Amino acid sequence: MPAPTPASTPAPWWRDAVFYQVYVRSFADSDGDGLGDLPGITSRLRYLRDLGVDAVWITPFYPSPQHDAGYDVADYRDVDPRFGRLSDVDDLLTRAHRLGLRVVVDLVPNHTSSDHPWFRAALAARPGAAERARYLFRQGRGRRGDRPPNNWESVFGGPAWSRVEDGEWYLHLFDTSQPDLDWRNPEVPAMFDDVLRFWLDRGVDGFRVDVAHGLFKVASLRDQRGVTHGGDLPSDREDRAMVERTVRDEPMWDQPEVHEVYRSWRRLLEQYDGDRMAVAEAWTQTPESMARYVRRDELHQAFNFAWLLAPWSAEAFAEVVRGTLAAVAPVGAAPTWVLSNHDVVRHPTRYGGGPRGLARARAATLTMLALPGSAYLYQGEELGLEEVDVPPESRQDPYWFRTGKPGRDGARVPIPWRGSRPPYGFGPAGTTPWLPMPDDWAALTVGRQRKDPDSTWTFYRDALRARRRWATCGEVEIVEGRRTVLHLRRGDLTVVCNCGSRPVRLPAGEIVQASGPLHGDLLPPDTAVWLV
Repeated sequence: MPAPTPASTPAPWWRDAVFYQVYVRSFADSDGDGLGDLPGITSRLRYLRDLGVDAVWITPFYPSPQHDAGYDVADYRDVDPRFGRLSDVDDLLTRAHRLGLRVVVDLVPNHTSSDHPWFRAALAARPGAAERARYLFRQGRGRRGDRPPNNWESVFGGPAWSRVEDGEWYLHLFDTSQPDLDWRNPEVPAMFDDVLRFWLDRGVDGFRVDVAHGLFKVASLRDQRGVTHGGDLPSDREDRAMVERTVRDEPMWDQPEVHEVYRSWRRLLEQYDGDRMAVAEAWTQTPESMARYVRRDELHQAFNFAWLLAPWSAEAFAEVVRGTLAAVAPVGAAPTWVLSNHDVVRHPTRYGGGPRGLARARAATLTMLALPGSAYLYQGEELGLEEVDVPPESRQDPYWFRTGKPGRDGARVPIPWRGSRPPYGFGPAGTTPWLPMPDDWAALTVGRQRKDPDSTWTFYRDALRARRRWATCGEVEIVEGRRTVLHLRRGDLTVVCNCGSRPVRLPAGEIVQASGPLHGDLLPPDTAVWLV
């Protein structure tokens, strides 16, 4: 367990916060162009406050050609006109802080856009020029240099190298429009120090660090050993599960030099008041490697994807809890918990879809919210949204174009606010959202669910209220018993999650929150409950 915070020192705001991820393109469209934007987010901040979250994480809104939904950044110190202006960031921060909400913004340091001035200068320069040294340009293999420099593959499928006109190749672990930076070049960390200061000076409360494990590659750029298939998105659940069981040779990820970058950033963040923070998106292979990112002199948090990757199983959930708490205890860090985000299949669908998938999703969420540390929610999960089968002609994920697999668009469809037909209040009447919204979402809108005491929205609001009162302190004890039931104790709180197929009898105690209807003193399958 994390080391206790001295009674005389208040815990930093982020340590047990509930973060709500806003996927900027799909949250609220203020001007009717089909894309969500910053003024749209500002107009909905009171909704987030009323739901009961503590902080908002906003995905990239920087100038970008949008080949990867803004994760291909052309300018780190401005706002894409499609999303607003710098003054809209200031307005959003002011409004959020007045409502008691913190604001975390996305930072994308592994790669830039191919439209970034640095990469344009690199393409205009000759091989060996200083402009190319900011990226990873190399000669190809073979007598004519017509084969990639190594066997690495892109996360989005296909080779991780593209050749330019003069014959050199550049590395892109993601799309061809996202060239990887060379963090061994001192110009790169210097630039990002300036970027951090730019946004901290404007008042952001922290950063979510995209691909935090990817900044450094093995200096030799040697071949990856033991490769049997191409790169996988986290949403490819079977492949990700295989990766979790077998530690692979990954010379492009999780190199030791990356940790000095985060020590430097920690020192920079501590120069600002208000407990500014950073959370790493680091798809590491073990809980122990994840914990290295949150040592006391590095980042404050790292996403814990083990819960997200676990199947619907009491034994699997218990192992995630044990492994996570054991990993962060030696470094005194607070764990994080997450079930969905913009890169993975939404968890009601992962758990089987339909009423059963939603019941399991609510039970897993209630169980997760009882655990120590921070919880990260993804927009729309409070409405019980499932993955959408986006028509092929409407898909925009580069993963789809490179592999022919559906990719991540299904989790990125705009969320419904009100009304009986698309765009359900996402934008003004007549708006055509950037991804099509289902015709059968009328019952799932915020407006409809806020009036329904049994809705998923009401469940989330009540669960977040209960968390503030009951899930605030105490070590976690896993009570051994039935193989199909996860039974936890934390201080005065008892949590029971029935992952089996038959009802189970509840332990003694007063019920304070349940994920679904109960049958007397029996807990139905696919249901969780809190008791005190």
